[in-house]
Amino acid sequence: MKIAVEDYNTVLEGLAELHTEGYAYIAFDPAFPLTDVRELNAFDNSYDAVEYCHEMRTDVDFFEYESIWPLYRAMEKGLEDSNLLDVKDGMIDLSVLLKAYYHIESETNKHKNNMDMNQKNLDYLTDQIKYTGFGEGFADVLKEKVATGDKEFKIDHSAKFGNDTVDATLNFSKSKQSDMYFFNSYNASLQKEGSAEKLEQTFYINRGSNITFKEAYNLMEGRAVHKELQNKAEEKYNSWVQLDFKHSDENGNFRIKKFSENYGYDMEAALSKHPIKELQRDDFKDSLMDSLKKGNVQLVTFQVDGKEQKHYVEANPQFKTVNVYDSDMQRLGSREARAQNQSQGESQDNKKANKAEVKDAEVVGDGATSEKAKKTRGQKV
Repeated sequence: MKIAVEDYNTVLEGLAELHTEGYAYIAFDPAFPLTDVRELNAFDNSYDAVEYCHEMRTDVDFFEYESIWPLYRAMEKGLEDSNLLDVKDGMIDLSVLLKAYYHIESETNKHKNNMDMNQKNLDYLTDQIKYTGFGEGFADVLKEKVATGDKEFKIDHSAKFGNDTVDATLNFSKSKQSDMYFFNSYNASLQKEGSAEKLEQTFYINRGSNITFKEAYNLMEGRAVHKELQNKAEEKYNSWVQLDFKHSDENGNFRIKKFSENYGYDMEAALSKHPIKELQRDDFKDSLMDSLKKGNVQLVTFQVDGKEQKHYVEANPQFKTVNVYDSDMQRLGSREARAQNQSQGESQDNKKANKAEVKDAEVVGDGATSEKAKKTRGQKV
């Protein structure tokens, strides 16, 4: 399909008019150059265009059809960039121009799709970092790292938990099949106040059961965390997890101790053995239990002998109990905790006994007793 250089604008205007009128295809004899496309047969669907070309075909003539809008856009591109035009002897080969146009469009769409995929990947990684407990503010550094195209990259992060410092290195890698990046793991390093030694552990990113940054700190402090896990058959189950500081794996990571529901730890029952004020309200109790499941040490109020005392508690699934600490975070031994519970129990028993005595006596005033009491005394056994 060729046109004379001087007919370029005429053909371009004709294509625009046909498109405006609702036509989508033109049929032509490639043996003759296009002059005025408005004189050609135009169609609003490809089926009619194909039928026309088939009917017009002879041993001598051979008709073809072409989409109007892509041809128009290709010729517009030719006006913008003359290097796209294949000009010989005053004639322009529109087939070559169309091929160049389709290539440009393909590369443009490919780039756009890559940009869209990259943005989706960045958004996903940003959310993943956020919900793993590292917070926000990583979008810019992620964009810079991904733009390098490196197979792997790392991002450093640091946070304070109380007086302790936890440094983390977030590890990312590029897919072997695409340009997608994945958040694989993070290395946590705990520096306790006043200690020269650091405790290190790598936590891996898993679908739906990531150990958050705060949970990692709690685990490295020796506490247990309640998580939803997945076995090799991809079946989900709930379990308490805790670091085993006595045993390490081949990578130097502390092994994980697991206490599933079958182990039989009932944290609510363990809490109920203590005179904890917050257990008296469902909303406070739920909040307390949620916090303990994340591995936190939680401040609670003990009610003992009519007085309130502040204590800290933490879950201890291995021994099916809760650890209790005083207000200075000094752990109370089981004997001390039992003594407080016993004291509170005796106080409750005394209150019940006093109420019972008052009820039985049914004192009505000035030392007189009720008729019911008198009759009771007068009865013979």
